[in-house]
Amino acid sequence: MPSILSFSSVSPLSSPLLRPRCCNSIRSNYMETKPSQGLYPLHRCKTIHLVRHAQGIHNVEGEKNHDAYLSEDLFDAHLTPLGWQQVDNLHKHVKASGISNRIELVVVSPLLRTLQTAVGTFGGEDYRDGVNAPLLMKAGAGNSDRTAISSLNCPPFIAVESCREHLGVHPCDRRSNITKYRELFPAIDFSLIETDEDVLWKPDTREEDQDIAARGVKFMNWLSTRKEKEIAVVTHSGFLLHTLNSFGNDCDPAVKSEISKPFANCELRSVVLVDKCKNSLDPAVTNYPGKIPSGEDLPSGIADEK
Repeated sequence: MPSILSFSSVSPLSSPLLRPRCCNSIRSNYMETKPSQGLYPLHRCKTIHLVRHAQGIHNVEGEKNHDAYLSEDLFDAHLTPLGWQQVDNLHKHVKASGISNRIELVVVSPLLRTLQTAVGTFGGEDYRDGVNAPLLMKAGAGNSDRTAISSLNCPPFIAVESCREHLGVHPCDRRSNITKYRELFPAIDFSLIETDEDVLWKPDTREEDQDIAARGVKFMNWLSTRKEKEIAVVTHSGFLLHTLNSFGNDCDPAVKSEISKPFANCELRSVVLVDKCKNSLDPAVTNYPGKIPSGEDLPSGIADEK
């Protein structure tokens, strides 16, 4: 009978006594290994560039005194001069990184600070005489000193109520009439907003955290039904925080933390949105059916059994 040393010096797969046991061990280890990645069909994935608006006047006053958020002076808060500098820096980044060339749609919350951030970041160049394109923003819109911004060579913009900030109580989160916005931002599509006046904001009721999270998940489901594959979303810190906390529960805690950490003013973070429920009917345009003419090509292991 061979010694233990003899067994240890023999190649495991060369010994009839060890081969089944070793192979079973390899097979067992293989089956017990869980993938640390997610694998999904490409046509069921979208790239979403999430952006929090730049610094608004409410951010400045709220940092000094949280009670300032109750002030009517901050109604539909606009960007500060520093906020516009942040927008300019982000605009340069999306240009230099090539993001602006890939984005097919900009979805924006219909509040002044998000509209300003969206058009300043993803809009066309400053308006010039002779440019045959509608304005994304008129000059001076929203108490700014900005020149007009054109829609030339930029993606379409659409305003959506479901990605608004926490609703209620804080006047900075109450929007102006859509009639006013259409005048200031002519090229933005406001057709999905059903009422001219803001009927969602209530003066005495603040939206619950779980309600804004549920609203955010519905918004993400809506994004998954869109035909566009690369979309920018310009929205708010509270909306992003509670929405993103609903995701990443199947990930390592460090990844979950990365997904749901709070956004700074004018921060851009890119994520992949996966449609796991077949919300989208988009075809797999990059797939190829293989054998032509059609016919069954069996894997070798199955073919041997037949």
